[in-house]
Amino acid sequence: MRLPEIPWTVPLSVRLQSGTNRIFASVYDALDFLEHEWPIRHGQGYERAIMTCRGALNHSVPSAVAREAFIGACLEAGMATSAVAAHYHARSGPHGNKPLS
Repeated sequence: MRLPEIPWTVPLSVRLQSGTNRIFASVYDALDFLEHEWPIRHGQGYERAIMTCRGALNHSVPSAVAREAFIGACLEAGMATSAVAAHYHARSGPHGNKPLS
């Protein structure tokens, strides 16, 4: 069963280790990436991001806390992050995880 979307106020662009950028617009997008595509499955940042994203999806942790934890995990893994302009998010689709060129 797919968990409900909990969108972030400001989507996040992450530069993956391959050099491409990917947009994350919600807690679910981040958790799905952490659980299925994450390059380094250990570390305090990774563990905290998993825990806080799950907590946010269960409504026990604010989504902003999960976003900050995801940013911390990205930095721990050597992936740069930046906020995404609102006009790009509107074009990126319902899940916001479309790769950028």
